[in-house]
Amino acid sequence: MSNTQNTVILVARILLSFMFIYSGFGKLTDPSGTAGMITGAGLPAATALAYLAGAFELVTGIAVLVGFQTKIVGWALALFCAFTGLVFHSGTVAVPGWPDAALGWINALNGIMLMKNFTLAGAYILLATFGPGLYSIDARRGAVTAAA
Repeated sequence: MSNTQNTVILVARILLSFMFIYSGFGKLTDPSGTAGMITGAGLPAATALAYLAGAFELVTGIAVLVGFQTKIVGWALALFCAFTGLVFHSGTVAVPGWPDAALGWINALNGIMLMKNFTLAGAYILLATFGPGLYSIDARRGAVTAAA
């Protein structure tokens, strides 16, 4: 793989990591919004799951950023994106007392979020399959070769 390709993979990893680092930190410092979504989805132990999701997102986001255990983390994030997309962003949103126009906008946004999650799942599958490139901890550990 060329230096240019390895640089592109590094830039992609940086971009793919930002959302999860930012979101994970947010969940750990204020889990209430995520706990509310978890409760709304009918899952138990909402606050504990919000903290767990925050820790998962922060740790995996940092792992993607530095290129550590990238294949495992890539598959884990692909599954996480697909799962959270299906559980939290599929179907319609109904908020009692909200006007229909607002609900239409929220449901359109929810559909966009579902597609975002599936798109990210695809990106993480690519990362898991092809690896983090040479500018990564995995490469320094010998888990990535120049021909990878």
